Amino acid sequence: MSRRDSLLAALVASIWGLNFVVIDWGMHDVPPLLFAAIRFAAVVFPAVLLVRRPDAPWRVVAAVGLFMSLGQFGFLYVSMHAGLPPGLAALVLQAQVIFTVLIAAGVLREVPTVPQVAGVLLGCAGLAVVAVGRGGHVPAGAVALCLLAALSWGIGNVVSRASGVRGGLSLTVWSAVVVPVPLLALSLLVDGPSVVGAALTSFSWQAAVSTLYTAGLASLVGYGVFNTLLSRNPSSSVVPWVLLAPVVAMASAWLLLGERPNAAELAGGLMLVAGVLVAMRDSGRGALRADVGDGVHGLPELGEPVTLVLADQPDAPGQRVGP
Repeated sequence: MSRRDSLLAALVASIWGLNFVVIDWGMHDVPPLLFAAIRFAAVVFPAVLLVRRPDAPWRVVAAVGLFMSLGQFGFLYVSMHAGLPPGLAALVLQAQVIFTVLIAAGVLREVPTVPQVAGVLLGCAGLAVVAVGRGGHVPAGAVALCLLAALSWGIGNVVSRASGVRGGLSLTVWSAVVVPVPLLALSLLVDGPSVVGAALTSFSWQAAVSTLYTAGLASLVGYGVFNTLLSRNPSSSVVPWVLLAPVVAMASAWLLLGERPNAAELAGGLMLVAGVLVAMRDSGRGALRADVGDGVHGLPELGEPVTLVLADQPDAPGQRVGP
C-alpha cells in the first residue's frame, strides 16, 4: 500500500473506532432501538435515490439488512444502553470473526484451516478473560447482548458469502431499507408510544450530531473509502488496519469519557485481536478469510465491515458485505 492509502485506511479505522463513543454520547435521551432506527433512516435517505440497487435478489438484500444491520446494531445499541462501555463494545463485537468461521464451517461446509481453529480458540479465551474480569460496573447481560450482535453479524456474513453478491456501498444503502420500520416497531412495543413520542419531540442536538456522524461518516464515507482501498490493494494489506478500530474506541472512551479499561479487559482484548489476526492468515486453497471492521454501519457502522475472500485469490477486491 502507498503511504496515502495507508493514511486513508488508518483514517477509516479511526472513524469507525470513534463511532462507538459518538453513539454512546448521543443516545442518552433516546431509546436505543429508536436511535438505531433513526440512524438507518438517515443511511437510506437520500442515498437510496442516488445509489444503484445491487445486482442481487431482494431476499438476499433483505437478509443482509436483517442480520448485518437490524440484528447487529439493534443488539449493539441495546447493549450499550444497558451499560456496556463503548471501548469494550467495540472489542466484544470483533467476536463476529469467530462466529463467521464457525457458522461457515457448519452451514457452507467450509472446513476451517489450522490458523482459523487456533484463532477461534485464542479469541474465545480472550472473550472469556474479558467476561470474567469485566468488573462490577459492566452487567453480564450487556456483554451477552453485544455477543448476540456479533452473532447476527456473523450470520449476515455467511448469508452474503453463500449468495456470491458483491456488495460495497450499494448493498450498504439498499440493505438498510428493511431496517428502520422494524426497529421503530420494536421500540414502540418495548418502550411504548409515549416514550417514543417524547424522544422524537425532544430530539437533542447531540443526538442529531451523533446520527449524522454514524450515518454519514461511519457508514457512507467509511465504507466508500474502504471499498476504494480494497479495489486497488490486496485485501491482506488493507484489512489489518481495521483492527485499529477497537484500539481507537477504547482510547477515545478513556480520554473523553474517563472509562479506563482494567487489566483483564486489556489482556483479553489483546488475546481477541491476536486471535483475529491468526484466523485471518491464509492456509491452503479455498480457505475462508474474514476481514473485520466496526462495525459500524458500520461498522463497524466497527462496525462495523467484513470482506470474505478466497485464499487462492489474495489480490481480488473481495466480497464486501453489510453495512
